[in-house]
Amino acid sequence: MVRTEIVLAAAVIAGLGLGGCGGQSSVPAPSAPEAAPASTAAASAAPQQASAAPAARHGAPGHALAAVHDPGEVTGTLTGPCHTRDHGLLPDRSCTPGAIDPAVTQANIGSTICRAGYTDTVRPPEAQTEAFKWNEAEPAYGQHDVSGELDHLIPLELGGDNDAKNLWVEAGPIPNPKDAVENALNQAVCSGQITLRAAQREIAGNWLKAAAALGITVPRSATGPPPARGAAARCTATATYSSQYGDWDVYVHSNQPDSTVTASSGGYSHSWHTDSSGYADVYLRGPSAGQVISVTAGSARCTTVTE
Repeated sequence: MVRTEIVLAAAVIAGLGLGGCGGQSSVPAPSAPEAAPASTAAASAAPQQASAAPAARHGAPGHALAAVHDPGEVTGTLTGPCHTRDHGLLPDRSCTPGAIDPAVTQANIGSTICRAGYTDTVRPPEAQTEAFKWNEAEPAYGQHDVSGELDHLIPLELGGDNDAKNLWVEAGPIPNPKDAVENALNQAVCSGQITLRAAQREIAGNWLKAAAALGITVPRSATGPPPARGAAARCTATATYSSQYGDWDVYVHSNQPDSTVTASSGGYSHSWHTDSSGYADVYLRGPSAGQVISVTAGSARCTTVTE
């Protein structure tokens, strides 16, 4: 009897207190999938503030997703021990359950995740993501110098945030199979085939099964979205020396998703791949300070100078 009363009271309190006001909040998981809207591609309302985000349900059954409005900034901390699942393809549910930006809603996807260049406006600077990867994510997961990328479990293109609960090091080649799933779900949300919340819930629970659970087909040769029609190929690059590894991190931003990117200087060269947003971190050994590094990303060209 006491337990029943406590559960009922908690349910009433939760129902009254879900309107977040910035910072971080938790949102309970749904009991059933949401129906897809008739049409969402044309939605263009201005992004709402975190405090105005509607109470929504997310996450795998029994889990709640944090909601953190942190554009352009890595927030939170990650402490272990954490353990990857499914041979390293999935993160630890306790350490990396996924988290969303409550300012991205179904009503404003036309001016946020469905707008070309949106992820560039909310992605943190490389100095923050690299520091988090080396100093928090890898140690928490018992990894060291992993070949892979710092991944947003719920990607920015599906309204994910930059909180530690949404970040982990996804080992393997770049681009990787998860990038294709992210692209397919983004396109399905923007075309009105599925809801934003459904996409967030499924990719946080298990990205390997997310597309199938939502009835979305992911082409085997899927690549990132092409540049906007009429947009010229472009890229920018910066280089930072890593005394820990004795090489240069060449950070590349471009509108050339899932493309080969090559950094060259003074006879030294190294190639990698941009991710689904056109970003890459290329490791380059050899150049000394003050040298020009030439970058080719897909059909885009840019340069930077080592400092």
